[in-house]
Amino acid sequence: MSKPVANYLMIALPKSAGSEDSLHLFLQKDVNGGEVKLTPFKLPSFKVGTLDSLVEQSDELAKIDNQLHASISKVLEIAGNVLTPLAALSSGSSSTNETQAPRMKIDGKTVDEYLETFQWNTSRYRLDKPTEQLIKNISEEAFNLDSDLKTAYSSYNVARSNLLAAQRKQTGDLTVKSLHDIVNKDDFVLGSEHLTTDLLVVPKSLKSAFLNSYETLTPYVVPRSAHKITEDSEYNLYGVTLFKKYEKQFLTAAREAKWIPREFNYSEEAISKMRNEYEAATKSEASLKNDLIRLSKEAYMEMTSAWVHIKLLRTFVESVLRYGLPPEFSCFLLKLKNEKAINRAKKDLLSKFEYLGGNAFSTDKNGKIQKDNSLHEYASLVDQDYEPFVLYHIELF
Repeated sequence: MSKPVANYLMIALPKSAGSEDSLHLFLQKDVNGGEVKLTPFKLPSFKVGTLDSLVEQSDELAKIDNQLHASISKVLEIAGNVLTPLAALSSGSSSTNETQAPRMKIDGKTVDEYLETFQWNTSRYRLDKPTEQLIKNISEEAFNLDSDLKTAYSSYNVARSNLLAAQRKQTGDLTVKSLHDIVNKDDFVLGSEHLTTDLLVVPKSLKSAFLNSYETLTPYVVPRSAHKITEDSEYNLYGVTLFKKYEKQFLTAAREAKWIPREFNYSEEAISKMRNEYEAATKSEASLKNDLIRLSKEAYMEMTSAWVHIKLLRTFVESVLRYGLPPEFSCFLLKLKNEKAINRAKKDLLSKFEYLGGNAFSTDKNGKIQKDNSLHEYASLVDQDYEPFVLYHIELF
């Protein structure tokens, strides 16, 4: 999970709570000891449907809000993973610096600048459309992009795994290393109806045991046919010639003796393919990586924009459900440094505006909201985590 780069509270207060100037003064001076960056926020005038439709939209907006917030964090996680060096992956390193996603921008702005200067995109999401249609349009675009990103990430992971495997074949020991530049035509019996050559990787500690026993491991092993092709620090690579009829039995016995068979059917075509494997894997990984980085940037920009649009719609819908019609309320963004500041700010706001809940809201001796069952029939369907005013904690990634 990505760490937030900024924390805000978004609050919407009714006209009865005071003028915008008086609210601005209180929020600026008295919330969190005055340590708050305050930004007035203008909510658009949306087309309001029936009370029943608003209640349904309230529940839908809450779900979409949470889903998009989680998806934005996932976009940054993907971007960080894509930029992780392959060398670090192959060595098992998971350093925070290696996996940290870059700070991406939205319309040339950092995410906190974008939020504080946000304006509704009226050309894309027309305000003459019902809120129901706006919710559908915004969420469908965002979730389609999220799906595209996940598909691209899956394809890239396959390519990256292929490249890692190709790298291991280039640099690994004889048990995994590609043999295309090691063996040659003379190491094999080719074109024989009855004979074949098997390759065995033998630990150096078992060299003597191998040379003393391979001829009798199964019937019809060609005597003195074992020839060493190459070696590394731990293993010798041998070729052994035997009758095809006993190959399966020979390989089973070889494994029991802790000699490692390497399957290799020599042909010029196979050799050429292996030589090109690493280059092809490198090109595929690089191409998909570039595509994924581009798509990650697009997804972050579009999905964050969609999320802020949804957040405003949610604030508007909840404000209408709380404060009624006509929709006259003041909205503010409060930028706070950390969780402690957020909690203090919430207590200050609750102390000042608790009365907005009327008889339906009161606090116990610990400051915890106590809700009355005398609320109208729709109140139980509104988010039960709300204070007696519309308030959201916004974490920006």
